[in-house]
Order: sequence, then structure tokens, then C-alpha cells
Amino acid sequence: MWELFEPHIYQYVKDNEIWFCPDTGVQLTRCPFLEIEPSLGKDKYTCSIYLSRPEDCRHYPSNIAEMIRDECEMIEVTDLEDFSKAQSKLDDLMEDSRPRRQ
Repeated sequence: MWELFEPHIYQYVKDNEIWFCPDTGVQLTRCPFLEIEPSLGKDKYTCSIYLSRPEDCRHYPSNIAEMIRDECEMIEVTDLEDFSKAQSKLDDLMEDSRPRRQ
């Protein structure tokens, strides 16, 4: 769909994989559509293609370990103190974003 309707996003796709530099073909280390917006003294990250974002992004983050590995801006110090509680909280927050289990 991006190829037809979102060519500005599709230019970052190579061999059905996402986030490659359109000029060099090298895979990027971060999403080119993740933007920093300053807010009240702390940087806030936003997605500039939110309505057209890839399926993986719709389900991120899936677990606390993934958030730590990716240095996710949503991780809090209290999450590091109690992984089980943090995972439960994350599962509740992401319930409507993840595919239904059958």
C-alpha cells in the first residue's frame, strides 16, 4: 500500500524490509519517522507516520526486556525495580493495540 499511496514512506523499503536509506541502501539504525518534540524540559518522541505505521509498530512494545534493550522512552525507573508488575502494567496499556489471542 505504501508503494501506491505513501511513496514518501515506501522509499525507505528495500526487499520488503523497512528503514533503509533511499540514497545508500544501508539499513538505518532508527526509524526515519520517529521525531523528537521538546516538551516541558523533556524530549518526547512522536511518530510522523502514525496512521500509516507498520504493523510491528502498532504492537510495540511487547515486553519490558524489549523496552530496556531498545532504550524505549516509555521505560520508567520503577519498571526496572519490579519486572512482573511493569509487564502487567504494559500488558494492560497495550491490550487494545495487540492482536487478539485465540
